[in-house]
Amino acid sequence: MGELSQIDTFCSNVQVSRETISSLKKYEDLLIKYNSGLNLVGKSTINEIWSRHFLDSAQVIDLINKNINSCIDIGSGAGFPGLVLALLLKHKKSQVNFKILEKSPKKCNFLKLVSSELGLDTEIICQDIKNIKKINCDFAIARAFKPLPEIFEIIHSKINFSAKLVLFLGAKQSGLLDETSKKWNMEYKQRKSITSSDSLIIEVNKLERLD
Repeated sequence: MGELSQIDTFCSNVQVSRETISSLKKYEDLLIKYNSGLNLVGKSTINEIWSRHFLDSAQVIDLINKNINSCIDIGSGAGFPGLVLALLLKHKKSQVNFKILEKSPKKCNFLKLVSSELGLDTEIICQDIKNIKKINCDFAIARAFKPLPEIFEIIHSKINFSAKLVLFLGAKQSGLLDETSKKWNMEYKQRKSITSSDSLIIEVNKLERLD
């Protein structure tokens, strides 16, 4: 699929302004420029940034409602989904405070560059989540981060769980959901990803360890 077709598909699924599209094109240019040195996205997806990364990230924007004041993206990598969501929220005039957590110093420098170029007021935290104190937030999100059982352990120990948790689960992770959930008292909703028929988006509103 060519870039124009990808942008058309993006716009048919996410209501955005021309200004937002222009900002995402800047983001795309930076990804292409720095990818070979930083390994930001897989080589097989570099020509599908709009569908594989931008749209995939943007599809959960509806889950960030007006009552949410603070968000954190855990293990953001190249900024997915955190920077894409922060950009969409900026253009919606939202006042949500967005934190981006990434342990790689080189990728953190890239995230700071993108944030600056796009005029985003995001806080880039260059640490491994295992080494930080508990985080207070209303909304936590993770995409392509860790195996599902490990994600739940980390979130439970590091996030103050008045928070809503949103996870992107690929085919392998989706298969672990039923088994993993047996070890937790949890309330969640799930829906299919619009970018991959065998992937899920899960929205967790309660997560307590079962004794």
